[in-house]
Amino acid sequence: MKQVSLYTDGACSGNPGPGGWAFILRCNKTEKELERSDGEPESTNNKMELTAVIRGLEALNEPCEVTLFADSSYVLQGMSSWMAGWKKRGWKRKDGSKLVPVKNVELWQQLDALMGQHTVHYQHVKGHAGHLENERCDELAVAAYQKYLEKR
Repeated sequence: MKQVSLYTDGACSGNPGPGGWAFILRCNKTEKELERSDGEPESTNNKMELTAVIRGLEALNEPCEVTLFADSSYVLQGMSSWMAGWKKRGWKRKDGSKLVPVKNVELWQQLDALMGQHTVHYQHVKGHAGHLENERCDELAVAAYQKYLEKR
């Protein structure tokens, strides 16, 4: 199974506000890279963080062993621990003594389907702390949302 590194980031100007996402996908054997980014006129930071991971996994054309590098605890915890419980409860989360719908459920369900195609490992990186690929993804994500600021 091909081993790849997936670096992701999402950004928003306001929350909600114009949002951008970006990923860098690197084949560990060949060092070949793919960079992509885009944005939306109205989004949230969490949606953009999720979208970055989804678009990165969608770019893979075969099952891979993926090491995901992200600065979003929301995404990493959701993927590694919360999602299993959400699925058991019909995509609901506990809120005190009651169950409520999971926020961004459509994105989480997309991500769940993509995770079923790959073996995913998780690596948290501290945002804005000099991690080369994370800084590049942040730069791309910010540039992606800035095009919507110009239209306001």
